[in-house]
Amino acid sequence: MLSSFDRLLFIRRVSIFQDLRDEFLVKLASAMDELSFPAEHTIFEQGEEGRSLYVVISGRVRVHVGDRDLARLEKGTFFGEMSLFDAEPRSASVTTVENCECLTLNQLQLIDAIEETPEIAINITRTLSRRIRELNSKINSYESQLKTLDLSKT
Repeated sequence: MLSSFDRLLFIRRVSIFQDLRDEFLVKLASAMDELSFPAEHTIFEQGEEGRSLYVVISGRVRVHVGDRDLARLEKGTFFGEMSLFDAEPRSASVTTVENCECLTLNQLQLIDAIEETPEIAINITRTLSRRIRELNSKINSYESQLKTLDLSKT
């Protein structure tokens, strides 16, 4: 468990919170819950309702659809943000790779943060855009591999 001061220092370094005022960061840090998960634990599954964003304090998680990994995330990264914005079910599952500790931020806390400092929404959008670009690159790579396999069969 992080002390209040260590929690504040930690979230200050997370990209989406860097533009928040210190007074608000103190309030936000104290409101966030800290959760521990063992290795190979499913934090949430694709299709579940989502109301929390998670920030990895320690350990690693994998974001996946079925057996296909979409991303591996480590300390200082966040996940689960999409369902906070669109109220749709989770688009992927997240499973711990090793023992993992996370901070959670619920939808109401995120809305308060965005109202306090709208730049947080821009920071989240940048991360979402980067992740979409990475997925598009993976899809293009998979399609190229499939075409190569199809050509070799003829």
